[in-house]
Amino acid sequence: MSETDTDRTTPAVRPVLDVWCELQCTDCRKALDDLRTLRARYGDRLEIRLRHFPLEKHKHAYAAAQAAEEAAEQGQAWPYVEAVLARAEELGERGEQLLVAVARELGLDAEEVDTALIDGRHLLIVDADQAEGKAIGVTGTPTYVIDGQRLDGGQSQEGLRERIEEIVDGLLG
Repeated sequence: MSETDTDRTTPAVRPVLDVWCELQCTDCRKALDDLRTLRARYGDRLEIRLRHFPLEKHKHAYAAAQAAEEAAEQGQAWPYVEAVLARAEELGERGEQLLVAVARELGLDAEEVDTALIDGRHLLIVDADQAEGKAIGVTGTPTYVIDGQRLDGGQSQEGLRERIEEIVDGLLG
């Protein structure tokens, strides 16, 4: 093998874990511990992608998904998601006011988050995520998809992180 050949022990493409999430969902808040553990274990070897699946039963979830996309534009996707999930019940009471307040607390451009909620610049991303989720059978949150396997965390998180680790370890070789 020449020095220019790819190291065969490292996959050419890192595995991707799609996490279908809703920011007013307390089950998604519980799932954060597993996501933190996965990030700590795999670091950059595993890509964890937030996918939006706002549920109709939560009136502010759709706005929260849009605000999370604006936070991502500002380089703070996961800190914003974690901060909003930590206050899921409060989101139910305060709605968009809380979304802007969280942005401000994290040092984001809160006015830009507010403007994004008004002008709907992230609607297409949220709608596309939701449509893709429905197409692959997502019905609740959190739902994980890795290597073509869908794992439903809405019923129980029990054993899911371990199953994800088995799959990732197999993909990483």
